[in-house]
Amino acid sequence: MTPTLQTLQADITQLDVDAIVNAANTSLMGGGGVDGAIHRAAGHELVAECMTLNGCRTGEAKITQGYRLKARHVIHTVGPVWHGGGNGEPELLRACYQNSLALAAEHGLQSIAFPCISTGVYRFPADQAAEIALEAVKVFLQKPSSIQTVIFCCFSEADRARYERLLSPIGATQQSPGQGGVAEDALG
Repeated sequence: MTPTLQTLQADITQLDVDAIVNAANTSLMGGGGVDGAIHRAAGHELVAECMTLNGCRTGEAKITQGYRLKARHVIHTVGPVWHGGGNGEPELLRACYQNSLALAAEHGLQSIAFPCISTGVYRFPADQAAEIALEAVKVFLQKPSSIQTVIFCCFSEADRARYERLLSPIGATQQSPGQGGVAEDALG
């Protein structure tokens, strides 16, 4: 089966997938934005497991159980803070996606959902971040792995539209499932 890329506007904590990705901070102990939402939805067991992981460096990824989430796992990755782009930020963001996918594949997972990593309080330019995300995922999926579905789960309509625009030149189909629309592209 050929892996597919999807975009959708939704609450990532509500997705029924093998793994959701948490745009975490280096402590892995929760914070604001998507990180805080995932920790609240997963429950205190997630914090307890995160305490055993000794944090996470920028660009790296670690996996935990999903606990009270519909997702069976949470892959925590730490995106870079934007300082103008000359401090390795694009490479570190690319590593977030590559390392998260590698960890998912290592665990035999088939479906994974990403938020827009580093584009909130870390101020990474959203257009550039989306381009890096799509490119990193496409490169990873060129090699055989267990991953069959990658979802770019966007909180805002503007982010969803950004990903759809990037996918449409490569033959994406547009659907409207009631959660803000979906763009899907089958790789291959």
